[in-house]
Amino acid sequence: MKNNEPTLNSIEDYNTLKGPKKRIVWTVILIGLLLGALFVGAKIYDGEADDAIPVQDTIAKVPLK
Repeated sequence: MKNNEPTLNSIEDYNTLKGPKKRIVWTVILIGLLLGALFVGAKIYDGEADDAIPVQDTIAKVPLK
């Protein structure tokens, strides 16, 4: 049974990728960047809650069930 997984000794350089493989690499990179931008945008948009209720009570003992 032949192993089709690339190894460090035989891995092809990215510059030699052509066609669908190169498009898949760019698609994965772009999706990662878009998801990162969405999370950053959501964090900036959400910000701090101005109507938060301050709570001074602490939990003394958590009951085990």
